[in-house]
Amino acid sequence: MSPKTSTENSRVVHAAGVVGVATLLSRIFGFLRDMIVAGLFGAGLATDAFFVAFRIPNLLRRLLAEGSLTVSFVPVFTDYLKNRSREDALKLANITFTALSILLVFVSLIGVILSPLIVAAIAPGFVKSPVRFDLTVYLTRLMFPYIFFLSLVALCMGILNSLRHFAAPALAPVLLNVSIIVAALFLRRFFDPPIVALAAGVVIGGILQLALQIPFLLRHGVSLKPDFHFRYPGLKRVGTLMLPAVFGAAIYQINIFIGTILASLLPTGSVSFLYYADRIVELPLGVFAIAVGTATLPSFSEQAAGGRFDQLKKTLSFSLRLLLFITIPATFALIALRVPIISALFQRGEFSVDSTIETARALFCYSVGLPAFSLIRIIVAAHYSLQDTKSPMKAAIVALIVNALLSLALMFPLRHAGLALATSIASTVNVAMLWFILRKRLGEFLDHDFYSSVTRTVLSSFVMLAAIFSLGIFYPWDISSPFGERLIYLSLSVAIGAASFFIAAFFFRSQEMASAITLIRRRFTGQ
Repeated sequence: MSPKTSTENSRVVHAAGVVGVATLLSRIFGFLRDMIVAGLFGAGLATDAFFVAFRIPNLLRRLLAEGSLTVSFVPVFTDYLKNRSREDALKLANITFTALSILLVFVSLIGVILSPLIVAAIAPGFVKSPVRFDLTVYLTRLMFPYIFFLSLVALCMGILNSLRHFAAPALAPVLLNVSIIVAALFLRRFFDPPIVALAAGVVIGGILQLALQIPFLLRHGVSLKPDFHFRYPGLKRVGTLMLPAVFGAAIYQINIFIGTILASLLPTGSVSFLYYADRIVELPLGVFAIAVGTATLPSFSEQAAGGRFDQLKKTLSFSLRLLLFITIPATFALIALRVPIISALFQRGEFSVDSTIETARALFCYSVGLPAFSLIRIIVAAHYSLQDTKSPMKAAIVALIVNALLSLALMFPLRHAGLALATSIASTVNVAMLWFILRKRLGEFLDHDFYSSVTRTVLSSFVMLAAIFSLGIFYPWDISSPFGERLIYLSLSVAIGAASFFIAAFFFRSQEMASAITLIRRRFTGQ
């Protein structure tokens, strides 16, 4: 491995570590938020209305923000930094900020006005229940301005990540979760119905996330201000990349949203079961997949801008290897511990044993697609670093069709679990297509080390699975036991499973395990 490749891999690992730790903190607060919401509001009409309403601006956030703006802006901004001047790059940032702000004002206003039509299209099953439909429309109107603030946060994220600062954007979601928690605990008594307090918490959280970015931008010499030179070539390049990226980068969320539409036609609670299961899967996705994807995009973009495609392929292979080292055992663990996880996190108050079992069914079907959900982040980042957004768009369209057909076929025999399974299969199809296209363009980018690493990771995961099942012999699982006993079972399973996996990985001489030990040793010894 060349010194440049080794250095870039180290930068990816360091950046992924920063984003991963920040995202883990956000996910912890996110689970605390969901536990509080589940305990206070349960899984019923009000929560179905809130989750559907929240997913509407949330989907737009993924489409207009992280899903397209960030991945389209970073390669162009990086190219300006590397091949032009910092002044030109900052001018591009100001023009993009101005154009985006104007666009978002119109999007927010249109969203508020057309909320009844949007809800009817997104959740057609709600139309039959006037109370649920009206509540969803009201919550949607309250939360639509959230897209304005979060899209600007995504622009700030693109700027800071290009400048190799990852902490502030990754920490921003913590503020959203804290805001919703405070609203749920202390504001619900001031609203009728109480669920409206959560919508207020979402909007306040969006404002706080944007405010967090400003000091860090100023520290890097970036002061965003209006610039109306909309004919600037860089803005056109960002826009050209962004239009197809709307479809390509947000495929996972779009597929989840299709599940929400169809779930609204199923028995009450189906939307909530899918939401809570999705939240569990989002933990490894956020902590590892999104972290690695966020860290690699600037590296890929810099290598592509410099024409260093051999190094790009090596960094890509390393990133995929690093991601699967965590994602594969996470998949095994989620499948094995799906019921204890849901039970320990949510089973209290209005969230019953039946709710736990139904949510666990969805979690199983989402979990089988976790490797695909994760790999999409890296492979799409590689395509965008090459300023190719058309290929992800084409793959996304095929995956959407597969998801829709499978959802219709599986939703009645398997109910909400069938919708989750359709999402997993469609994401696998998406990954396969993107993989093939990228290999055709770059050539073979997976080396012997990749396949050797994946084999060792799978073997270590089976060892972990055997250790988890062995625990049940001495400490049987009982879903009806007190919370403390369920929590102890889950904690022991996670601890024993993680320890057995890492010991097995060390025994099988996993390169990722050796790299982690080396990084830890350097951190503490300074060598």
